Amino acid sequence: MDGFALNTFSQDELYAIHCATLDVLHHVGVRVDSPEARDLFDGGGAFVDPKTNIVKIPPYLVEDAIRSTPGTLILAGRDPNKDYCMEANRVGFVNFGEGVNVIDPVTRKYRTTTKADVANAARMSDYLSEMDISYRAVVAQDQPGHVQSLHNAEAIFPNTTKHFFIGADGVKNARKLIKMAQAVAGGKDQLRERPLITFNVCPTSLLKLIPECTDVVIEAARAGIAINIISMAMAGATSPVTLAGTLVTHNAEVLSTIVLNQLACKGAPCIYGSSTTIMDMRYTTAPVGAPELGMISASVAKMAQYYLLPSFVAGG
Repeated sequence: MDGFALNTFSQDELYAIHCATLDVLHHVGVRVDSPEARDLFDGGGAFVDPKTNIVKIPPYLVEDAIRSTPGTLILAGRDPNKDYCMEANRVGFVNFGEGVNVIDPVTRKYRTTTKADVANAARMSDYLSEMDISYRAVVAQDQPGHVQSLHNAEAIFPNTTKHFFIGADGVKNARKLIKMAQAVAGGKDQLRERPLITFNVCPTSLLKLIPECTDVVIEAARAGIAINIISMAMAGATSPVTLAGTLVTHNAEVLSTIVLNQLACKGAPCIYGSSTTIMDMRYTTAPVGAPELGMISASVAKMAQYYLLPSFVAGG
């Protein structure tokens, strides 16, 4: 079924945001700190400044990457009956993450999350028919920080038959997560045919692609694993205070990551994501329940549709 739509912009306005984004990427650029990512940009036709690590991306390169990115994406589960197809106008639901505290269901005390909580949350999302895919809801804080993503995956894999999204926290963990997924899928070729996981990656606002993002993007593209590119700009803080201005910088961060994804492997799957919201000036926080987040998410979904790309947006 088609989903509910909120038409925040006309086609002409979407085109204006697109043109402004191309201008930003071509004349301002993004900072890329990974040598491998800079080499890929350089070899693909972008202009790389070795002194500042600023990469300026010409418009033709951006639009070529958009065209080569698949518009339909199958998110495979361990149970094929739980597969989910991301495509134009299809709306699905998933829990959000990554919670660091929970109210204990037994003691009712407020405490930090554990690996057992990760497993229980995965089991719950697997049970709920309203959830089309699973998302790492909480984090295994009882495990060492640099390998928490591995423990998260170890807890999720046996407790959901659905596709799930997870952060890798660096390329070393990404490689290990891919090996884990290959073991579950039955081999390298089987995972490439039916990828069971999607990696979350986050550009850093304003206009910065750090190695923890870019190197995971490259590794995932070459392994056939989809990436969910989630910009987390804050209007009035790390991006312009206006909705349209924030969308331009958000769009520049996501599209530059898509370009890298396609330079690593043309046709690699990726998702146009967002957790962008406003800056709460009173409490200096990112209010993910603010009305403006819903406005931005609706706008991001329209931008993704404009590019014929699958999207993932935060809900209020």
